[in-house]
Amino acid sequence: MPRGNKSKGRSRAKRQQTRGGESQILQGAQPTVKEEETAPPSLVQGDAPSSPEVGTPQESQEPASYGSPELDVPCSVYDVDVEGSDVGAEAAIQSARRDPLTRKANVLIEFMMEKFKVKEPFTQADMLRVINKKYKVHFTEILRRISVRLELVFGLELKVVDPSSQSYMLVGKLGLSTEGSLSGSSGLPKTGLLMTLLGVIFMKGNHATEEEVWEFLKVVGIYPGKSHVIFGEPQEFITKDLVEENYVVYQQVPGSEPPSYEFRWGPRAYAETTKMKVLEVIAKINNTSPSFFTSMYEEAMIDEANRAARRVTWKLPGIHRGDPSMGLSGGIGTPNQP
Repeated sequence: MPRGNKSKGRSRAKRQQTRGGESQILQGAQPTVKEEETAPPSLVQGDAPSSPEVGTPQESQEPASYGSPELDVPCSVYDVDVEGSDVGAEAAIQSARRDPLTRKANVLIEFMMEKFKVKEPFTQADMLRVINKKYKVHFTEILRRISVRLELVFGLELKVVDPSSQSYMLVGKLGLSTEGSLSGSSGLPKTGLLMTLLGVIFMKGNHATEEEVWEFLKVVGIYPGKSHVIFGEPQEFITKDLVEENYVVYQQVPGSEPPSYEFRWGPRAYAETTKMKVLEVIAKINNTSPSFFTSMYEEAMIDEANRAARRVTWKLPGIHRGDPSMGLSGGIGTPNQP
């Protein structure tokens, strides 16, 4: 083989290895905490409210209506570098289900969802009653994990509505214009699932096979053909609803036999969000900065520069390229095809 071809092959393999490591880190499992542990873990300051002394909550059994394996969403990898993060999706699920703090987070997130449906605030004391007072020392860590999941899966954020009474509510987070068109019958927005899907596509080199998408979605408790409490039938949602809304493109892989399918960003996704915004969500999930994901960060920076150049072109006199707000016909949201 000519020397030039060998060099190109090595460079391509290196890029694929780097991208593969970046995609695996999002699927890792949070280190577990034993049930009998009494000392508080190392907490992330500023990500979630601390747990000052409140009236000792009544110790009670967890409500039977809370706690669903469908919400067993493992948290991201912390203190693990890209090369060492080789935990598979199935291992991540099993590890998360063994972690008592993850189980308590599952219970509490369902409690919050019930409150969100009826637009009712809840207090810190309410949350402590749900998780059992012996987990009070872990309360900040549990809230941090919940905040990650709310953004990843539901596109929601936990907000303080009254500091004096320590009351909270869930509010929309991601900023995509999908709150009306992409809401379930329960009123819960599906923008988080959309943002997750866009993130998977980006991590997989801007086109993710159907198998790769479902491998990741299973990590967050979403399975093809299985109705979800929030998203309904997820396969129909991502292969039909999101396609009709122009958020994703779902197409057969050229030359595949038997036929296989892949996902790409659609024109509306390019118009309403950016690779950098998606990467910022991925970075937040992993408690790191966007620049940690080197190749994805470089690509997102190029995308930002191209968008800025298109905005300048749009402002030049005598040039008409369509409606830039829709990202069509050369507008500012027009996708950069890889």
